[in-house]
Amino acid sequence: MRKKYVLVGTGGRALQMYAKPIASTYADCAQMVGVCDINPLRAEALKHLSSLDCPSYQNFDQMLVETKPDAAIITTVDRYHDEYAVKCLNSGIDVILEKPMAINAEKCKAILDAEKKSGKKVIVTFNYRFTPYVTAIKQAIKDGAIGKILNVDFEYILDTKHGADYFRRWHRKKENSGGLLVHKSTHHFDLINWWIDDEPAEVMAFGTRRFYTSDKQPHGERCMTCNCNGTCEFYLDIKEDPVNDELYFRCESADGYHRDGCIFSDDIDIEDTMSVNVRYAGGVMLSYSLIAHSPYEGFKASINGTDGRLELAEYHSGERASESAYIFDVYDRQGCKTSHHILKSSGGHGGGDEKLRRMIFRGDLPDPLGHMASTYSGAISILIGIAANKSIATGKNVLISDMVDLNKYHAVPANR
Repeated sequence: MRKKYVLVGTGGRALQMYAKPIASTYADCAQMVGVCDINPLRAEALKHLSSLDCPSYQNFDQMLVETKPDAAIITTVDRYHDEYAVKCLNSGIDVILEKPMAINAEKCKAILDAEKKSGKKVIVTFNYRFTPYVTAIKQAIKDGAIGKILNVDFEYILDTKHGADYFRRWHRKKENSGGLLVHKSTHHFDLINWWIDDEPAEVMAFGTRRFYTSDKQPHGERCMTCNCNGTCEFYLDIKEDPVNDELYFRCESADGYHRDGCIFSDDIDIEDTMSVNVRYAGGVMLSYSLIAHSPYEGFKASINGTDGRLELAEYHSGERASESAYIFDVYDRQGCKTSHHILKSSGGHGGGDEKLRRMIFRGDLPDPLGHMASTYSGAISILIGIAANKSIATGKNVLISDMVDLNKYHAVPANR
């Protein structure tokens, strides 16, 4: 019997990650019985682009009553994740929740409490865990390659194609996304938490917007109507890409949302340059940085332990992005280096999307390393970013325990 799903939020992630695969690869075990969006044109566009045959709704509650789903897939603007997740849990429906789990501590607690009370399950979709490279690093650490973890240095760099895109869309407002330290960094904080198997205790951070600033050059409301569209290196033709054209441009009349906002607008309030220090409960220290304006994209990291050091890097654009494998090096206390070459996988997010989908919809893969993430994992990743935002705003260090009592939720597992 096929499991019944509904989808709320019909943007690009919903289309590529869920709608298309459910209509094709997983049609034998999964059925989409309804899609919901406040923009009815976009809901219809998603169904057309994915070949889904199901009703569309503007009223989420009506969809739940009429379709009686087994689980809901939530891919809305981040600020609404808690609203829909709590409604589903209170209605006895499991939840598949896109990252970040929530954008502030209150919303985080609401989801945790609703899950605990309802006895239903929430899966937080950390696809990055499933990539072969980061999985190999997790296995090496678990096998004791560098002993007990002491500290981590992690630098993530977004290039000006990817990074600028956050400043065009709804992500540009913290009230929608929590800023990049929540929306984007939740991936990175989750990886680190998962690798070291520890939880954050205290955070200190700095952040500013220094690159995508309103004094950068003359600018308009959006690329399409801007006088600089022939000279600006960040110009985006929203109609050039067929998916953006159908899913966004042709749907603007319903809600006024445009996906090509000027990245130099005065009303942007998220940072593009951030630095975070974290003290973990077990004593590990993390130094983390994120910029959204690099010439190339990827991350560089080092993990130091009692028995050695692990150095790693990924390149997603630039001259090294074409390499066939990612490498991580392990140095022991005698100065010897062991290099590990992990072949790259194809598919979304380095193959992570497909492995995550298979775990969600078929559940036929073993999970000895705990790839599937619970709300607890979702919470401790976003709470670093939420605490960092608070630290940036106040200039003070922030204790995680002052925001959420994590001891209440330790018993919530990833898979029940």
